[in-house]
Parts: sequence; structure tokens; C-alpha cells
Amino acid sequence: MKELNNKTEWLHLRLSKEEQEHIQKAFAKTTCRKLSDYARKILLGKPVVGTLRNQSLDDFMAEMIQLRKELNAVGNNFNQAVKKLHTLDRAEQVQQWIMVTEANQSSLKNSIETIEKSIGKIADLWLQ
Repeated sequence: MKELNNKTEWLHLRLSKEEQEHIQKAFAKTTCRKLSDYARKILLGKPVVGTLRNQSLDDFMAEMIQLRKELNAVGNNFNQAVKKLHTLDRAEQVQQWIMVTEANQSSLKNSIETIEKSIGKIADLWLQ
């Protein structure tokens, strides 16, 4: 039968503000989920797994998230335009729909070009 490993004992510490900030910064750079897990590992001399961040990848991901939002907005606009087309019955309404759709198409092309440039940049970084 598996023995329970309950933590029943307490260890209280008093820290200066600087010490607390130092510990919090070090804790933030690890994969530990809780400060108590991090402190326990440090105090018992167990290994702590740190995280390694790739700033260029973080920047790329932030840009891709923004571009995805823009593409979703353009896609929503296009869907609305197509729905509107199905309700039109006069030639001048169809002409207006065509103009609006061309503007959306231009915006979509710009977004795609921006994505292609961003992918090219990150590919160049990774291939160095």
C-alpha cells in the first residue's frame, strides 16, 4: 500500500523586502508551480528545473497572435458580406457589395503578406 506523504510540519521564515523580491524572481524563472515547492527543493538541495525563454520566439508569437486576431476580423467581415449578398435584389446594391468586398480582400491580402514576412523573419533566425 502506498504511504501518504502529507506535509504536516511548518517552517516559518522572516525575510527582508529585498530577500522576498529576490526569491520571487528566482521562483518565477523555474517550472515550479508553487513557491512552497520551490523553497522545499532549494532547502533540501534538490535540483530545480529552470525555464529557458527564447525572446525572438516570444516576439514572434505575440505578433502571430495579433495577426490571427486581424485575420479573424477580416474573415468575419467577409462572411457578413457574403450573407448580405444573398439578401440583395437590386443591381446598385450588388455594386455596393462588390466595392465593400474588394476593400476586405485588400485588407486580407495585406494581412497575409505581413504573416509571410513574419514567418520569413523567424525562419531566418532559426536557420542561422
